[in-house]
Amino acid sequence: MRKYLAYYVRNFDYPLFFTYVFLCIFGLVMIYSASIIVSFNEDGTADYYFRKQLTNLIVASIFFIAGAFFPYKHFSSKNLMKTLLFVTLFLFIWLLIDGYEAGGARSWINVFGITMFQPSEFAKLFIIIYFAGAFYRKSLNNPMENLEPNNIVYPIIVWLIIVSFVATETDLGAMIIISGIAVAVIAASGIHIKKFMKFLTVLVFFGAAIIGAAILIKGDDFLTPNRIGRIKAFLNPFEYETGSSYQIVNGYIAIGSGGLEGVGLGQSIQKLGYLPEPQNDFIMAIIAEELGILGVIIVLGGLGFIVFRGLMIALKTKDPLARMLASGIASWIAIQTFVNIGGLSGLIPLTGVTLPFISYGGTSILFLSIAMGILINISMYVKLEQRKIKGD
Repeated sequence: MRKYLAYYVRNFDYPLFFTYVFLCIFGLVMIYSASIIVSFNEDGTADYYFRKQLTNLIVASIFFIAGAFFPYKHFSSKNLMKTLLFVTLFLFIWLLIDGYEAGGARSWINVFGITMFQPSEFAKLFIIIYFAGAFYRKSLNNPMENLEPNNIVYPIIVWLIIVSFVATETDLGAMIIISGIAVAVIAASGIHIKKFMKFLTVLVFFGAAIIGAAILIKGDDFLTPNRIGRIKAFLNPFEYETGSSYQIVNGYIAIGSGGLEGVGLGQSIQKLGYLPEPQNDFIMAIIAEELGILGVIIVLGGLGFIVFRGLMIALKTKDPLARMLASGIASWIAIQTFVNIGGLSGLIPLTGVTLPFISYGGTSILFLSIAMGILINISMYVKLEQRKIKGD
């Protein structure tokens, strides 16, 4: 037992761990600051969302530890992959039957009255594990360079099913992230560039077909006035500043008011009823207002470090399963950060995607924490791998 613990202490990725912890604590502080008014409106206290997120983090930390100590090699197990697929499909069927709508998307389920759960967050981690495991198992008998699209038809079918389910929620942000994750894992598999382009073409074609089918079938449920308004707000935000652009314009005001150093922690004006639900996808606007550009740099620096570290781990390892898992996790955080920041800054239409580790959300922080545990587990393996090479 001592040797086992000594192995973990010696090879544990402390920089990655402390960056993760810092971002979670920083997010908790900013959730408290951003949600004071919303919390008063909710239950008459200033710390309602703070307390809920603290509970979320305590639960997430347990799953983080499990992810860090569960050997990542087991993610290639066919039985585990089947179990995760069954759970994913079960959750989405539950969502179809008895889902709840929030933020313009029907993407939540009520778990026995205990908590609200978002299956698309589970699906992001599932796609990483399923794709990595499936490609890894195929590569054991046939080098990835020789694989053709028909050799891995099942992962593509699974991806199509998951994206189709998410399309029924009309959650475009989750569709973008899940699709981006799938592409990242395929790219990290070692497949030849020409064949990778074939896969990418297939994914783009079917992805466009799914969106087109969703528009035809769901009709007004997909192209809701809220979504059309977001597109108009993206094209010309100040023309609709009292309507569909209200949140975006007030986000701009918050960002512009912060300057270099910000107006001070807790001193935001825009959170006083101008920005609806500021603890969620617009929390970076509050950070910019209260802590200025320096606060934004701190957050983006922490997220950037995790993404960079994940990609470096993927590049260093000789294990294709570790490479695909690490690349998928790093890409997930990078894509979701871009979609969030891009939406509030006007680079892309607003999708309602949360900022990793910072925004309020129990399901999001739970599965991001599991992903970070897996990444640290892979990092420990890579360190041990390099020690063996050096003869240490």
